[in-house]
Amino acid sequence: MNLKYVFAFLFIIAASFFFFSCKDTVTADQLDNTVIPSSNVSYSKYIQPVFNLKCINCHGNGETDGGVNLTTWAGTTADPSVVARGFPDNSSIVWCVEGKPGVSAMPPVGSPYKPFTTNQVDGLKTWIKEGAKNN
Repeated sequence: MNLKYVFAFLFIIAASFFFFSCKDTVTADQLDNTVIPSSNVSYSKYIQPVFNLKCINCHGNGETDGGVNLTTWAGTTADPSVVARGFPDNSSIVWCVEGKPGVSAMPPVGSPYKPFTTNQVDGLKTWIKEGAKNN
């Protein structure tokens, strides 16, 4: 077999792996401009992507600052003081992203991550009010 064809074949295989393994990634600006609906808020479609971008460097991936792990729905809802299903005003995660006095604002001031947008806070509150479902 001609060595030139072997190298061409290997190049095509490698290029195919690269092309098909690339995922579409959402930028912070795209995520911040995503409109979260005012009802039927999906955890997987709206809440988890925000956590993935703005939270899991400190609350996931081996880090669980404050004992909070936001990498999965189970981790997010594990502590009823963090997510009080049905009661967003009793959920410390809401207090943090709203920057309420007496709690640590999240993401922290000086962090490379932008604060939650008003729509993201409202979406989080709606998701919790609707029962913090794994949907």
